[in-house]
Amino acid sequence: MEELSERTTSACTMQDNDIHTTADPDNITLRLVRNGDSPQKMAVENSCRNLNIVKSVDVLYQEYRDTSKQQEIEQRRQRDGLPTAGSGVTAVPTLQLQLRNSMHSLSLWQNLEAVKDSGLLKTLETKETILQEAMFELVTSEASYYKSLELLETHFLRNPLLVNTLSQSDMHFLFSNIEDIMKASERFLMDLEHRIEESILISDVCDIVHFHAVNHFQVFISYVINQAYQEKNYRRILQENAIFRENISILEKQPKVKGLSFTSFLILPFQRITRLKLLVQNILKKVEENSESEKTAILAHQELERIVKECNEGVRKMSRTQELISIEKTLEFKSKSVPVISHSRWLLKKGEVQQMSGPKSTRTMRSRKLYHPIYLFLFNNLLLITKRSSSGEKYQVLDSCSRSMLRTEDLEDQGQMLACAFVLKLLENQEDREVSYMLKTESISDKLRWIYALTPNRRTRFLSTSAHQPDSAQVQCIQSYSSQEPDELSVEMADVLHILECTDDGWMLGERLHDGERGWFPIRVVERIKSAEVRAQNLKECQRIQQAQEGAQGSRAASRGRRPAKSPQYTPTWTDL
Repeated sequence: MEELSERTTSACTMQDNDIHTTADPDNITLRLVRNGDSPQKMAVENSCRNLNIVKSVDVLYQEYRDTSKQQEIEQRRQRDGLPTAGSGVTAVPTLQLQLRNSMHSLSLWQNLEAVKDSGLLKTLETKETILQEAMFELVTSEASYYKSLELLETHFLRNPLLVNTLSQSDMHFLFSNIEDIMKASERFLMDLEHRIEESILISDVCDIVHFHAVNHFQVFISYVINQAYQEKNYRRILQENAIFRENISILEKQPKVKGLSFTSFLILPFQRITRLKLLVQNILKKVEENSESEKTAILAHQELERIVKECNEGVRKMSRTQELISIEKTLEFKSKSVPVISHSRWLLKKGEVQQMSGPKSTRTMRSRKLYHPIYLFLFNNLLLITKRSSSGEKYQVLDSCSRSMLRTEDLEDQGQMLACAFVLKLLENQEDREVSYMLKTESISDKLRWIYALTPNRRTRFLSTSAHQPDSAQVQCIQSYSSQEPDELSVEMADVLHILECTDDGWMLGERLHDGERGWFPIRVVERIKSAEVRAQNLKECQRIQQAQEGAQGSRAASRGRRPAKSPQYTPTWTDL
């Protein structure tokens, strides 16, 4: 593909009352000063030149993403008074910029020669500089993302070592609509770079984000939804195709890939669309309230949130349907058959527990005869109580109940022998009777996870984010974790979560601040946020985003039936041929 920085050289133009000239990057054309133009404004606009942002970015997106997340953790650690990579105590805005200057980071806006020459750094307040850096990071990270996409295309997609070893269908399974993704990124980056070349003091980037999210980012949804097939077929091809397996290994070892795996390139689109939402969220936190910039940031954030939700829901829908089909094949109904497959049903949790039966005395509690294994399948609207067959491949359904008719009682206060036990009550089972089961799990965390899944409205030890408690417990993820069970939450480095429940054997139930997703995760992958100031700031920023979006939604609802308000009008710098 033609290099973006070359395409945009002619895009940077200067306009006057009757003068229209094209900026030469090597020889900036002088402009006539209009009435009222300040010397500072002229210095800023005369700094318009080809900044070669794309060419200057030498960091692959995977490197940038990992480093930026580590920087967020380091910043929080210093404010918590914990040892960090640096030393001493630094003011928060200054610390943010210092951390951004480290190895594998993208360049800072304030380090651009054009910015230094303009004199802006002497006049801008720190908060304005921070806002410029937030917008500039969105641009440079997009350039880094595009650089990684180009490497995916040239080093893998177009490489004879792969093309000649794969069938056309396997090529499609692996790369899906990645070329459409690249075109979307190319257009987006051209417009972002042009905006910076218009004026080194960046006016806005969220209007551009909104335009492209509405008009061009749908391609992300189809790519992400296909990722389940992509992963499955990649494992199949590796297993069946020895030549492909050998060639992929060769390509992954080449220096230009910087030790990154092929799969790290395939998952780039989903990582980017989620990160882009967070970058817009970061800008929204920093813009002036009730300003035009806030309006465009809200619109961009809402559109990106819609796309991310569609991606997640599409992936979940596919995996849930496959899971239901697989489960139904293993079920054997003793009496009344219950249809399992439904568009409105999905699995929440499954697993073996011990049913306790017989007289409850200290002696019988220790007897293995008291316990009988049963297997639970809990769906969002149904519970199946089953018994696993001797072969372990089939499950005989013993009882069933609507999830809304379930109640639980924790028995932890009735002695050590019952520490992992709880009572499950079916108010109306498949025979329209009320029955109770005394169940025992392997650990306390297993018990709490079952209780929370079976009766989600039961109060947890900590309150939800929605309660807006000023000093509720928070943690930050320091190590990524991929969920292993349906009730677990996948967390990424630097994610901040409210704690809803915590067990003594190493598990937490948390709610992520930026999207409200809930689930269990191991304590070892997070650190508690000790600083009350940091916790309060996290909550305040979260509330500001929620309130800003609710205000925008309220305004739209109030204006229904009237003439619709204008969306930010943005004209792209490129045209389709």
